[in-house]
Amino acid sequence: MHITIERSGGFTGMPLTFSIDTAYLPSEQATHLRHLVEAADFFGFSTTLSAPAQPDRFEYEVTVQEGDRKHTITVGEVAMPEQLKPLLRWVMATARQS
Repeated sequence: MHITIERSGGFTGMPLTFSIDTAYLPSEQATHLRHLVEAADFFGFSTTLSAPAQPDRFEYEVTVQEGDRKHTITVGEVAMPEQLKPLLRWVMATARQS
């Protein structure tokens, strides 16, 4: 499974990309990541989750690819569903450590 998060917007407007591939993670972390994707019901989201634009807020483009299945969503910080937040937090924190 490969996950990429592109974060744009915010105060500085500087885009950041976070990327994780379970092939390079310890098996415990890879299993945890799969559980986060399932708990978020990631593949069930529509491609765009939006709310009115707000200044200095982040926007995220999140892509999850697992085998032949690939899904990308775009979501604003304000419109982000609660079940998606743990996945994004974990991927961004883990990618920063590598």
